[in-house]
Amino acid sequence: MNVLVVGGAGFIGSHLCDALLEAGDRVVCVDNFSLGTRKNIEHLKNHTAFKLYEADATDKKKMSEIFREENVEQVFHLAANSDIQASAEDPEVEYRNTYTTTFRVLACMREYHVRKLFFASTSAVYGNKGDELLDENTPNLNPVSYYGAAKLGSEALISAFSYMNDIDALVLRFPNVIGPRLTHGVVFDFIHKLEHDNRNLNILGNGKQRKPYIYVTDLVDAIMKFRAPRESGVTLYNVGVEGATSVTVIADIVCEEMGLKDVVYHYTGGEGGWKGDVPRFRYCVDKIHGAGWKANYTSDEAVRETVRRNINR
Repeated sequence: MNVLVVGGAGFIGSHLCDALLEAGDRVVCVDNFSLGTRKNIEHLKNHTAFKLYEADATDKKKMSEIFREENVEQVFHLAANSDIQASAEDPEVEYRNTYTTTFRVLACMREYHVRKLFFASTSAVYGNKGDELLDENTPNLNPVSYYGAAKLGSEALISAFSYMNDIDALVLRFPNVIGPRLTHGVVFDFIHKLEHDNRNLNILGNGKQRKPYIYVTDLVDAIMKFRAPRESGVTLYNVGVEGATSVTVIADIVCEEMGLKDVVYHYTGGEGGWKGDVPRFRYCVDKIHGAGWKANYTSDEAVRETVRRNINR
């Protein structure tokens, strides 16, 4: 199948490109390299079934050209500004890179009669609901970050385009994703801070923020398993893991794997790390477990394996 991966040079997107090529698909990758890197896809540059376009997914003319010339049959849309903390300084980033990219992808699908879509959504659409167990039918979604709002708006666009144009869409809402090729986030930050100063570690918030972390290969496995929607219209799953990991435990794991002892933790204080941060949430994954998928790594295991794969030994 000719598949288009929008954001294919990114952290998750590059791993998905690997899996699609291994499955025998012809992969067309579009990335503007705002967060994605050439290093992530360097190993694919000579693959006969891989083609790269350095392009912005909001560019109407260019995206239309790609859809037309590459005979796209399925779209995997992962383009977004996934650095939630960074977009707090400039919400325009989310409007352009997260919401507008979704509209442009859907408009091209409509124009060229492409009927299969995967969309990478997020737990951030639920907002800050504390200890409430979040499932796919949780009402009153109230995102507190610009990122979560743009993703929820994108889900609404997908719902409308799906209904109006007979598009079958798979939407996966997932928590923090970590693993090889990581570019930002708490695990990434702690490793780089300790490489600079191995005696002190500044930690945003009170360290009690506790969230589930999913390993990137587990997420890609879920995408590949459900890539052909089993129902017409929009199919929605929470994708998650067993357990959750606190920020302080992440710091402990990073220090342990880096062989560091007696590191002093300096907390900035407060329940959340920054404005728009959701300090904790509980994810119900009964639906996707019932459909036959389960993560290989627990949250703590995903953190530890990520540290091992990203530190400079």
